[in-house]
Amino acid sequence: MSGGFLDDNAFSDQRPRRADSYQITDLLFLGFNSRVLAMDRDTGALIWSWKAPKGRSSYVAVLVDDGQLFVSIDGYTYCLDPFSGDQLWFNGLKGFGYGLPTLATAEQHTNSAGAAEMRAREQRRRNSSAQ
Repeated sequence: MSGGFLDDNAFSDQRPRRADSYQITDLLFLGFNSRVLAMDRDTGALIWSWKAPKGRSSYVAVLVDDGQLFVSIDGYTYCLDPFSGDQLWFNGLKGFGYGLPTLATAEQHTNSAGAAEMRAREQRRRNSSAQ
């Protein structure tokens, strides 16, 4: 799936990062097209953007728990700094394969219903084009 300015590899948010002026509850995190964005939840201003070095999917699982931002794309899992978007760690989960991820901790979880619907639509599209 592609389209939009974020698919441009040259995209870069040139605005100065104001991470020190935000609390985690001031931020909205979005994940799609192998990207994660942080926005000011009150103004919609883009704070930072990050593109996964591995994993290509329109569905990106994003989870914030205890001040950490976890991201999973096609089985590749990352931890990002929620204020800067800097990658803190990566685990490719070698041997587990690829697919639509769901993240969970004892306190939080991502909802996989959207991913299931996306997969069902794709299967319907394949079935109708095969007929």
